[in-house]
Amino acid sequence: MTAEYHVKIIQDGNTQTLPIPQELNLSTSEVTIRKEEGKLIIEPYQKKSLLEVLATLEDSEEDIDVSDEDLLPLDDIEI
Repeated sequence: MTAEYHVKIIQDGNTQTLPIPQELNLSTSEVTIRKEEGKLIIEPYQKKSLLEVLATLEDSEEDIDVSDEDLLPLDDIEI
């Protein structure tokens, strides 16, 4: 069975602070918080990969010029 803790929310203007009991301390200083079905979900923050970020973008109807006419051929690049 999962342990439950009763804590009081601290109100400071428009901000609420929730003291986290030591037994539930997270090993990070940043979290992601969201509301699902009336419950607050708090998870350690994880940076998203570029592919994950790109997957969230909406499709665009705009024509994008992907011409490479102004680029040098790969054979001509000096390293």
